[in-house]
Amino acid sequence: MIAIIDYDAGNIKSVEKALKMFGEETVITRKREVITGADKVILPGVGAFGEAMANLRKYGLDGALHEVVEKQIPLLGICLGLQLLFESSAEAPGVEGLGILRGKILRIPDKAGLKIPHMGWNSLTFPNKGRLFEGLSEGAYVYFVHSYYLKADDEDIVTAATDYSAHIHASVEKGNVFACQFHPEKSGDTGLRILKNFVELG
Repeated sequence: MIAIIDYDAGNIKSVEKALKMFGEETVITRKREVITGADKVILPGVGAFGEAMANLRKYGLDGALHEVVEKQIPLLGICLGLQLLFESSAEAPGVEGLGILRGKILRIPDKAGLKIPHMGWNSLTFPNKGRLFEGLSEGAYVYFVHSYYLKADDEDIVTAATDYSAHIHASVEKGNVFACQFHPEKSGDTGLRILKNFVELG
C-alpha cells in the first residue's frame, strides 16, 4: 500500500490517479500509523513552502516523515514535496524545512526571455545514476511548474538536472529518500515510467 500524505496541498489527486493506472492500492491520509505502516510514501504538493511546513507540523506529519526515513520506507517527494525535504527556502525566510536532506531552495533568477514561474517541458541530464530513471535515456522531457529550485549541498545525491536561468537539481536520491522537482504524474510516458520505477523498488 502506498500512502499519499494529505496536508491540504494541491495536486494530490492527480498523483493518486497516476498510481491507480498500475493497479496500486493507495490511500490519501494524514494518520501517522497508516503512513509509518505503508510500503511506500509519497509527499506531493503544489503551494507555498511556509504554509506547507505549518500544515505538516499542525498535523504531526513532520514527525511521521522522519519516522518513515528511519524505518527505511521508500519516500518520494514531488515538486513542493521535494523542497520541504530540505533545510530552508528563500520563499519563506526563517521557516525551517524538514531537514531530511541538506540543501537550500532558491528563487529562480530573473533572465530576459524566461518567464517565472517556470512552467513547461524541459529535458533532463543524469549526473548520477538514479533508480527512478531506470530505462530512460538522457534528454528525456518532463513537466515543471515552479518558481523556486533546489541547490543540494551534496551533488552526489543529484540524479537529474536541468537548466532554466539556473542549474536546477531536478531529482535526488539518498538511501530510501527520492524526490523530483518536476511532476512525473503530468509528464506523459516518461513520468509514468518514473513512478513505476518507484512503485517497483525492492
